Amino acid sequence: MKKRSWVNTGYIGLVMAFLYAPIVVMAVFSFNESKSRALWTGFTLDWYKKLFTNEVILSSLGHTLLIAIISAVIATVIGTLAAIGINAMGRWMKSLVLNTTYMPIINPEIVTGVSLMLLFVFIRDRMGIPLEMGFLTLILAHITFSIPYVILNVIPKLRQMDKNIYDAALDLGCNPAMAFLKVVIPEIMPGVISGFLMAFTFSLDDFIISYFVSGPTFSTLPITIYAMTRKKVSPEINALSTIVFLVVLGVLTLSNYVEAKREAKTSY
Repeated sequence: MKKRSWVNTGYIGLVMAFLYAPIVVMAVFSFNESKSRALWTGFTLDWYKKLFTNEVILSSLGHTLLIAIISAVIATVIGTLAAIGINAMGRWMKSLVLNTTYMPIINPEIVTGVSLMLLFVFIRDRMGIPLEMGFLTLILAHITFSIPYVILNVIPKLRQMDKNIYDAALDLGCNPAMAFLKVVIPEIMPGVISGFLMAFTFSLDDFIISYFVSGPTFSTLPITIYAMTRKKVSPEINALSTIVFLVVLGVLTLSNYVEAKREAKTSY
């Protein structure tokens, strides 16, 4: 048994090293004194100082956070309501709609990006609607690919919920809206939060779809980084990527901690 335990530990260690070794190297070299990506010459915080004075990167970061927050909130609302509607359908219709929901997730991002770009061009050129590539198209595109993740996080919580709780709330004097807000929403809230975090995270680091639907005047951070790496990779990018990774890791850790405490309370 001890040998098997050591084998499992070693296997997990190798997998974790394979996944996170590049991130560790990136973080270490974000403190490297020189621009070398292979030679360590000394510790410095200059790249972080330069990062927070780089107007192009800061502007793109602001655009990215704005797009991620707005699209994640809207996608969470739409996805949650859609999940409730899907859960109330019959078995055949529910299966059909869920399989359709899986398609944007399975579909290659480049196909989704090109399709959305052609759709926006058609709306602008053929329908005469002044829809320019930029902030609005990015919002619409990010909402589109985020909704399925919200639905697939909320649906399991709806299946686990006791349907009699909602009926009991109605019998005790709640109207349908109050019963929905006081009973259904708290029961499915972990799924809603998970869906929001997934939508926010995918929006934050999306490049392919954003590349096709962004305009020359409004660019997200991944597109800016791509434009910079075509010339030369600056250690400022290492510093920025390290900060983004730590922020996302902190959000996910906090979410898991809150969920663990919630499950611990409900188990008593």
